[in-house]
Amino acid sequence: MASPDTVISQDSPDSGLAKDSAAAPKPKGDSRRWWALGIIALAQLMVVLDASIITIALPYAQVDLDISDANRQWALTAYTLMFGGLLLLGGRMADYLGRRRMFLIGLAGFAASSAMAGFAWDAMSFFAGRALQGVFAAILAPAALSLITVTFTEHRERARAFAVYAAVSGGGAAIGLIAGGALTEYLSWRWTMLVNTPIAIIAAIGGLWLVIRDIPTKRTGGYDLPGAITVTLGLISIVYAFTKAAESGWGAASTIFFFVAGAVLLAVFVAIEMRTSNPLLPLRIPGELNRGGAYLVAFIIPTAMFAMFLFLSYYFQNTLGETPLRAGVLFLPFPIALIVSAGAASSLLPRFGPRPLMIAGTISGVLGYLYLAQLDSDSSWLAHVLPSELLIALGMGLVFVAMQAVALHRIDVEDSGVASALVNTAQQVGGSVGVALLSTIVAQVFSNDSGSATRIGQDGKPVPVDPEAFISASIHSYDVAFYWGAGFMALALAVTVFMIRMNRHALGDETQNAAVVAA
Repeated sequence: MASPDTVISQDSPDSGLAKDSAAAPKPKGDSRRWWALGIIALAQLMVVLDASIITIALPYAQVDLDISDANRQWALTAYTLMFGGLLLLGGRMADYLGRRRMFLIGLAGFAASSAMAGFAWDAMSFFAGRALQGVFAAILAPAALSLITVTFTEHRERARAFAVYAAVSGGGAAIGLIAGGALTEYLSWRWTMLVNTPIAIIAAIGGLWLVIRDIPTKRTGGYDLPGAITVTLGLISIVYAFTKAAESGWGAASTIFFFVAGAVLLAVFVAIEMRTSNPLLPLRIPGELNRGGAYLVAFIIPTAMFAMFLFLSYYFQNTLGETPLRAGVLFLPFPIALIVSAGAASSLLPRFGPRPLMIAGTISGVLGYLYLAQLDSDSSWLAHVLPSELLIALGMGLVFVAMQAVALHRIDVEDSGVASALVNTAQQVGGSVGVALLSTIVAQVFSNDSGSATRIGQDGKPVPVDPEAFISASIHSYDVAFYWGAGFMALALAVTVFMIRMNRHALGDETQNAAVVAA
């Protein structure tokens, strides 16, 4: 599930991009600009909802493509890992090669990779399609936001455009859940992927006609490809290690090898960033105590949240027997409460500062996950799941807005785009690692608990022989994951208490930025 979106281009509205926009050709006529905004918003909606649209469809895709329980998490992590790992590089490419050009390339690639995922013939082709979607999303998303700053140069119009963009980003997850349920129920799970292709083609045609041809930023350095490659491969290696742990055990040689390889690659990435003249991630950005705490919280929070939606989707459909569309509707209170809470946090932030909001939000999240972990076969959605969703969502809204303000605290103008992008990167990567870790734990707990409730079928997969015991083992494995979620929220609380020192007087312009982001 995507959080309220963050600024993800290499340039912010207050950065040097304004100089480029002044030199950029003006759109012909006021209406053309707003039609162009519609095209940009459509592209952003496609990127955001694609992280959630597969959630409802995954149980059906798993059966159709013969995906194991240990590997099903790759349907989510293949997308979010590539998206988060290449996002900073995508922003820099948009700056140096042209935002409109990269916007159109991103749309074309997203259309093709979505078709590949939709027509997948086995698990690997499906995961490859999802990974390519993430690659082109990392190209498309920064270019889309940068185009807004180029197209809308007047301050008031730019604020209105960003409000539209933020609303689309915030509501995209909810739309993805409903659309995923409807497409799966009335057509096929494949259409949750295939629907992107005609949308991307329409957006590309509109982009050619309506979006202005911008002037690229003068190139002042390289792209830091070694940094982008090492950080992405390092993250993939760690996530794959979790998959190997589910299959072979935590102490297996293959599991240890991929964990060590991932750690080494990430260490190499840090070394590269310390030495290169034009780093993908200037280490001075997360180096300050408050900002470092904010980025840690941005990483920790989604580790539980992404996995929660995955396991609840299986609970709604496989345990409660809900249709895909009804399952999507049962998720709706979460994004609605999140948007409401984020709006309230924008008003509370100047009055109380970020620290109290982040403490209150993480405590609410801990309580929500602990209550959700009491789930059993007799639990009702109204009495059990709904209160948990609301507690977690209300807490997340407070945390996201306050964390964004801290992450942008005292950032130099030339670093504002990278700092904002790092928040989104941390969230995507945190979600990827969390889904991989908790999927492994769920698979192992279920394997230990199912015992005599299953037998191994001819295809090598467990077949339930005691349905009640089988369901009980499934729910218990989800409960264990939710307890882990409470632990992650407690960790975020500890990081907030010990690292976030900012008070309301230190906020300055960050408060306004966070309010726009959470709109």
